[in-house]
Amino acid sequence: MARRRALYDGKAKTIYEGLEPGTVIQYFKDDATAFNAQKHAVISGKGVLNNRISAHLMTRLEMVGIPTHFLRSINMREQLVRQLEIIPVEVVVRNVAAGSLSKRLGIKEGAPLPMPIIEYYYKNDALGDPMISESHIVSFDWADPYELEEIVSLSWRVNDFLSGLFTGIGLRLIDFKLEFGRLWDDDGNLYLMLADEISPDNCRLWDATTDEKLDKDRFRHDLGDLIEGYQTIAEKMGLIPKGGIIQGGNIDEQLAASLAEIENEMAQGRRPRSILKMPPRKH
Repeated sequence: MARRRALYDGKAKTIYEGLEPGTVIQYFKDDATAFNAQKHAVISGKGVLNNRISAHLMTRLEMVGIPTHFLRSINMREQLVRQLEIIPVEVVVRNVAAGSLSKRLGIKEGAPLPMPIIEYYYKNDALGDPMISESHIVSFDWADPYELEEIVSLSWRVNDFLSGLFTGIGLRLIDFKLEFGRLWDDDGNLYLMLADEISPDNCRLWDATTDEKLDKDRFRHDLGDLIEGYQTIAEKMGLIPKGGIIQGGNIDEQLAASLAEIENEMAQGRRPRSILKMPPRKH
């Protein structure tokens, strides 16, 4: 790893130069942060589970026609993904009141919303990722109106698919965060793709029967062992064997390494397709 050039070092992932032009390597760290990194810990195995869960969900989304940056898993902690120009907007889709929505509006946590809500946040750690509107996004040219329309459409589709997937395994999708990026091909065609990750780090997932929180809120609010919650999600998804792959902070590396190849056969041979009915943007 020391011989590779890091392009970006974030709170939960490090991005390295890719294995071929137009790609980067996404490395999932064990770091857990909350409250804009005011709370921090290193939790052994968290990155392994997030890598596995995100690879699976990205692949499943590709299978229903939602383009993503995911190409293939490299090992238990790394993915090869397309190098995109990241749009500096975080899209949060909410199905149930929780987190900052409950705090801002005084809505009881766990209350179902009359309809799903989309919120936008400016992706800027120094400013604390402030909440913004569609007008901000267009006015500051973070995305044009055509891209914003497509982002909203894709976000609803992701919500529909993931809500059904998690309901089928006894989980409630409370809310989640998405990021998107741009890709141009050699002919100047523009592709808008889902980027970053989809994991318990950026999804609130509750047990459908007990409402037990299985996501990063366990770390944020000291609600229980984080790895236990993440492994419960992965087990329900059929991604790891019953009993998990991490016990007492020790990772079964041989088993974890073997799981890294599972999505690759489905991921091979995918090609990006143009999804925007608009003239290509210029670099």
